[in-house]
Amino acid sequence: MKVHTKFHCRQAHTPGSDTSCLCFSYDGITLASRGGDDTLKIWDIRNFRKPVNEANRLTNYFSMTDCCFSPDDRLVVTGTSVKKEEGNGKLVFFDRASFQKVYEIDVTNASVVRCLWHPKLNQIMVGTGNGLAKVYYDPFKSHRGAKLCVVKSKLKEKHAETLTQDYIITPHALPMFREARQRSTRKQLEKDRLDPKKSHKPEPPVSGPGRGGRVAAHGGTLSSFIVKNIALDKTDDSNPREAILRHAKEASDNPYWIAPAYKQTQPEPVFAEESEDDEEADKEPEWKKRKI
Repeated sequence: MKVHTKFHCRQAHTPGSDTSCLCFSYDGITLASRGGDDTLKIWDIRNFRKPVNEANRLTNYFSMTDCCFSPDDRLVVTGTSVKKEEGNGKLVFFDRASFQKVYEIDVTNASVVRCLWHPKLNQIMVGTGNGLAKVYYDPFKSHRGAKLCVVKSKLKEKHAETLTQDYIITPHALPMFREARQRSTRKQLEKDRLDPKKSHKPEPPVSGPGRGGRVAAHGGTLSSFIVKNIALDKTDDSNPREAILRHAKEASDNPYWIAPAYKQTQPEPVFAEESEDDEEADKEPEWKKRKI
């Protein structure tokens, strides 16, 4: 893959120093560069030979110090670095047109390394050299983000007010002046635990025949009832003729349902008599017999 360099400036920052950040403005015309030579420069990409504006004395000890534009492209912001216990790291704001310092914020007693001005939330996120992260927002111009947790009021802690009364033990006092002795609730809780009603003990499964409206464990559900009474039925109904003839004797002895209804109109059954020709026809032919 070949890349053609359209803009190239070798002397953008002091040779040997790191260019820690490059950031385009939202209109795509201006480029901001933060260098390790303690400068912040503004470039016009239409004339990239020399910077439009430059700010000095912005200490930078890190190779990743950020710079960024405001969402309306009117301000440029960057952070400054400090040595340990030699001051505070700052967030510095410059006007894009005049490049004059507009405002600065003392962040903490460490270097300000990373910064981001979110275009939609309108909030500035800052990361420092001592591991601290801060979010700056405007109560009226910012949207959501950090405001979601700031507007939530802290829940008040509910302090349980315990009223304790001093108990004086007087074993030799008269009965009318004796106070009721304070008893521990532990024994009472142990008794309540053994009581099935107070402890809400679940009822054990019913063994044997069901009682009290409960069905025994075996056959207590619909599926187990079906398995027991239907699925485990071993009767073979593969031969329908035999299945019907099983009830033939009972129907002939007690003809209550079928025979009385057709008693007057039922014809007498007439069956053909078997002859010798039929018997011979039922016999297996000689050519089908197995040869031994």
